[in-house]
Amino acid sequence: MANILRVHPDNPQPRSIKSAIDTLKNGGLIIYPTDSGYAIGWVMDNLKAPQVVALIKEIDAHHHFTMMCRNISQMTDFVLVDNVAFRLIKHHTPGAYTFIMPATRRVPKKLQHQKRKTIGVRIADHNVVNALLDELGEPMMTSTLEFPDVGMYELDVDDIELKVGNRVNTIIDVGYCAQEPSTVVDLSMGEVNIIRQGKGEIDFV
Repeated sequence: MANILRVHPDNPQPRSIKSAIDTLKNGGLIIYPTDSGYAIGWVMDNLKAPQVVALIKEIDAHHHFTMMCRNISQMTDFVLVDNVAFRLIKHHTPGAYTFIMPATRRVPKKLQHQKRKTIGVRIADHNVVNALLDELGEPMMTSTLEFPDVGMYELDVDDIELKVGNRVNTIIDVGYCAQEPSTVVDLSMGEVNIIRQGKGEIDFV
């Protein structure tokens, strides 16, 4: 079973954060809280992780996952950001938005959309996420934790532990974490295209 780390959501203990990052660097998967609920995280060069995540979530193995970034400065190393996109992202981050952007060469091809060469990026509004990314020193691949037979609002850590079994190495437990998906915005074609209305308010269309 996974190692459970009980962490304060506002002031995460550095020792626990380091333990979670050690898991990632050793090729493991973590479950951690975000501003849109619990999510699964792994490092970019862990190319086996997407298959495991697909098994956990019972989704297609070719599903496109999201890159969690610490800030816009880090984001611009991995995606191409024009002036319109920069202003929109700056105004709405940190927050519960996923932006689909053209990927740079720093993004492994296996993580990009095969035809469009894009990737989804996020800058979350959560202290645990910030602490993890500060300790990791690079973006983290991520996917919202959801199961076909469990409602989005019914997840707690006990449910999660039973569902993931030994496929995940570490679970960061901050208690109740409301599960509401991020708003997905496609900025890859030079215009704003709303793919999914989620937690993030749409006030820019």
